[in-house]
Amino acid sequence: MSSTPVPDPPVRPHRVLVVDDERDIAQMVGTYLSRAGYDVSLAHTGPGAVAAARAEEPAVLVLDLGLPGLDGIEVCRQVRTFSDCYILMLTARGDEMDRVIGLSVGADDYITKPFSARELVARVQAVLRRPRGPAADHASRSAPEEPPRVFGDLTVRPGARQVLLGGEAVPLTRTEFDILDVLSRRPSFAFSRRTLVDQVWDPAWVGDEHIVDVHIAHLRRKLGDDPAEPRFIETVRGVGYRMGPG
Repeated sequence: MSSTPVPDPPVRPHRVLVVDDERDIAQMVGTYLSRAGYDVSLAHTGPGAVAAARAEEPAVLVLDLGLPGLDGIEVCRQVRTFSDCYILMLTARGDEMDRVIGLSVGADDYITKPFSARELVARVQAVLRRPRGPAADHASRSAPEEPPRVFGDLTVRPGARQVLLGGEAVPLTRTEFDILDVLSRRPSFAFSRRTLVDQVWDPAWVGDEHIVDVHIAHLRRKLGDDPAEPRFIETVRGVGYRMGPG
């Protein structure tokens, strides 16, 4: 007796939460993302953004920094306490310090205003090609367990996506872990910024490659690594970065 095959459940579109207090901009961005096949919701205040991120569990949060109630930096900080969604910050062109602070509290990427809706959609598509969440967990379960990578008292456990320093877990953002994962996979190789962008973000990513430097600085701080005498992440002048011996 043959059984009728059970069809696979339909694939749900990724949810994107767009947060901007300028409603026209939020609506315009939301329309383009909807046309690209995403399930979009909008919020216009800082507290509203945190509440929506908690309730809706978006895959991507497109977050403006200038919000009423809570600014985008604080929204990012709060969202990171309960979600590992991708966070793309919208910043004014000259606000370099805001970008640095935003990345330090857990944002994955930023895009400067004014921007084209097509560029923002491309950024969303790029971050979603990175493994994260259930798909990444399934891949790690189905793949053979990788042995830990040890550099002195630093241990990188790729399968568990865990980093230990002196036996204590180091809380890294997803992007910080991804950079360390790439570096530690080939410890003798000097990676250029562009190569790290290609492997951690996406080959189609367009933007300032010095975003890598910001994340490297946060990694070093969390690892207690002195840039003048680094043990774990070495700067290769004129090239980029490589793992140190530990």
